[in-house]
Amino acid sequence: FELLLQSPFNRACGTNDPERTKEMEKQFVDLLNEELKLQQVVAEEHIHHMNATLVEAKRQATLYQREAEKCNAATETCEEAREKSEGAISKERKLTALWERRARELGWQDSRAATTAR
Repeated sequence: FELLLQSPFNRACGTNDPERTKEMEKQFVDLLNEELKLQQVVAEEHIHHMNATLVEAKRQATLYQREAEKCNAATETCEEAREKSEGAISKERKLTALWERRARELGWQDSRAATTAR
């Protein structure tokens, strides 16, 4: 600021008025204060926007977490059902094989096998 006051223009005017210098300093300080206030408003708006974005991101993350937990639970349920089904079908195959062996021992012949053999 002092450089501004000591510019060649001021010297060329031939004025070295302390009252004018004081008024110019006051105007310069007022401008700086206004600029600081504007920057503060912009910063506050930016912080408000960031906070809103953060809240939304947390909300979305919570929703995705819930959906992932539901998906994992459903996957576990399906896996358990598949394992039970595999166990049941294995038991059923063993039982079928047992009954088929007993039936063959008693003279039964599979009609599908007889048709294929002809």
